[in-house]
Amino acid sequence: MDFAVTGKSGGYGLAEQFRKNAVPGKSEGAGFAEIAAAKTAGQPAVPEASFKDLWQERYPGAYYNVMDTSRIDGSLWGRNDYPWDKYFSSYADDSVLDWKPSGAEPDMLDPKVQAKINSTIGKKAIVVPPELEEKMNHDPQLAKSVMAKVNDFIAEQDIMNPNPRKGYLIALDQNGDIAHACITSEKMSVSSAEFIEARRAGEEKYAEYERMYKESVLKQKLIKF
Repeated sequence: MDFAVTGKSGGYGLAEQFRKNAVPGKSEGAGFAEIAAAKTAGQPAVPEASFKDLWQERYPGAYYNVMDTSRIDGSLWGRNDYPWDKYFSSYADDSVLDWKPSGAEPDMLDPKVQAKINSTIGKKAIVVPPELEEKMNHDPQLAKSVMAKVNDFIAEQDIMNPNPRKGYLIALDQNGDIAHACITSEKMSVSSAEFIEARRAGEEKYAEYERMYKESVLKQKLIKF
């Protein structure tokens, strides 16, 4: 493929400027690298994408809320009547942090529960503690690392249940780990901390197997040497 230079911008303009600044018969003069640096001097650095940008660029239309969900009793996340649908908003009401059940937990087939589930299917929402957001604003690499964890979690759940019509609510803790999650779909019931607990249990079991394997290898080495 042929490329034609149609103006005096970019590399062409810098090359011409270098030619004009060169002194005939001498190797001195403004170097190409110096001119390029001068041309970009004073230009503001492009800021790193925030975690909110990363989240909404990866999942267009996804909701983002900054709230401290650590004050919520962990047992409430798994209840069918917990108002996790309220997080699917650009500005979730703080009342979700102080919610308390008013009676016995309703059945999954309760019309109100089903309506709540249906309102979240196909949507994504994430809740970030204020302290974590501040840390990520000052540490772009941390923001990318947390985003990778979230992506892995969603991909893992998509593999477990390939139904494309799912809803995700993910609440992070102050360290950027997933503290709670609520996943809905047309073919499965709502879940919550169960996903996180099962994942943590699996990670702990894997870590234990890895430790046992390393000890076994170490013993073999000690025997051999």
